Amino acid sequence: MATIALEPASGRTHAELAALFTSGYERYFMPVAVDEDAFSFMAGTWDYDLNASLVAVDGEDDVGLCMLGVRGNSGWIGGVGVVAGRRGEGIGEQLMRAIEDRARSRGVERLWLEVLVQNEPAIGLYEKLGYRLVRELEVWSLDGLVLQEHEVASAPVADVVGRSPLRQPWQRADAAVERQDDARALVGGDGSLVFRSGNGVALILQAAGDADAIRALVESLPEGTTGVRYLNGPEGDPVNAALEAFGGTCVARQHEMLLELA
Repeated sequence: MATIALEPASGRTHAELAALFTSGYERYFMPVAVDEDAFSFMAGTWDYDLNASLVAVDGEDDVGLCMLGVRGNSGWIGGVGVVAGRRGEGIGEQLMRAIEDRARSRGVERLWLEVLVQNEPAIGLYEKLGYRLVRELEVWSLDGLVLQEHEVASAPVADVVGRSPLRQPWQRADAAVERQDDARALVGGDGSLVFRSGNGVALILQAAGDADAIRALVESLPEGTTGVRYLNGPEGDPVNAALEAFGGTCVARQHEMLLELA
């Protein structure tokens, strides 16, 4: 295993961390590119603890990072990567073991992560470290949405967040949604939908109701919406079914994994 210095991510600017995050995911199974604004959004919305998060350093070169999100006694691996050319040296394992110690020192009792199902080397590492599979998550994409008129109304996000009976993944948990000032909500029938919009694409943050209710809400998204994205819907999530009925595509599947620290 390589012996690499580990430094707090708080010693880097968001621009530097964004560049290292992108380099750490170079040649990944899905394209990942993060700029400074995107990293700042991630850090603030997903509760990155930059003092606990780590950068792997070899001499003067940053060669990897591992981001730790913390909410109370729950933690989340918000991205771990090693730059191309330095993979296979044990740097990822060194980062993950050190992050586990830092999480525990902050009172974290459960440490979560997601990993693409085809990333067998990473899955093997996480299993070696004691993580267990909890459930499967799906990433959905829909283009060519045709809007329709339905009896729906706008609603305060605070009135509908948390309505789904499903446990939400870290990125769409109540704490994350409530931090997004540009989030909006629709209600209609027995359903509700919380989303963000930009450049004709709506990002679904949370939804409640059956697939038919959610379909009506999706068709009632703001004028100009032609695409929809949904991150990490658990298997059986009615949002997945609604987007599939529209002709959407499941573009990725992930394992949600958990390490019990308590």
